[in-house]
Amino acid sequence: MTRAPGFNTIEQFASVEGGVLLLDKPSSWTSFDVVKKVRATLRVRKVGHAGTLDPMATGLLVLCSGPMTKRIDTYQAQEKTYTGTLRLGAVTPSFDAETPPTDEKPYDGISTELLRNTTVQFTGEIRQIPPMYSAVKVDGKRLYALARKGKEIEREARIVRVQHFDIDRVNLPEVDFTVICSKGTYVRTLVHDMGQTLGCGAYLTALRRTAIGSLQVADAWTIDAIVQATERYVPGGRPQEDNDARSSES
Repeated sequence: MTRAPGFNTIEQFASVEGGVLLLDKPSSWTSFDVVKKVRATLRVRKVGHAGTLDPMATGLLVLCSGPMTKRIDTYQAQEKTYTGTLRLGAVTPSFDAETPPTDEKPYDGISTELLRNTTVQFTGEIRQIPPMYSAVKVDGKRLYALARKGKEIEREARIVRVQHFDIDRVNLPEVDFTVICSKGTYVRTLVHDMGQTLGCGAYLTALRRTAIGSLQVADAWTIDAIVQATERYVPGGRPQEDNDARSSES
């Protein structure tokens, strides 16, 4: 994708023409929290993001402002790259560490070779059922609202594509991995389903989105960097650009 002059600059993002800003979402923030903070800090009325991250997750959010919000679907459709950590030997209702683990089982005999062989079953086009703890709507109601009331309803499976599912490090019961997947893929569900196949259960304990298409989190702004850059406004002027204020984390 050709990037226009001013791509990923605060000045362009705050202009009437709108822009695209790469942001490194901190843990415990919702994607909407980030949008709200950037909107208020830069005094931009219309801001949207291309692809929700769970509160526990960190990493790349692509924000669009003004007329550029029309391009959100283009970014959202691109493949996403994640690094994460799963824990073997239990499950949780939310499929991640946001809810308490239950149904503990031994994970003896789970080898690196077995883990890598199992990921093959979850590579390519697969059927995936959205978790109850998700923002998917069924009959006009968010699934997570029903889940918090202890209710579980039938959900339709979706076809998603997992381009890569690689095991990076094994230190049982923890396993580090990298996933490259299509829009609409729930990494939490991928981890849960893998645990079911292994027979010992698994849930997600950490997740970081490192890329959306060719866009990298290494080029993203942090919230603090945006606030600091905005504080350098001069009366009637624009913010001074400071590339060194961006996150260098990869």
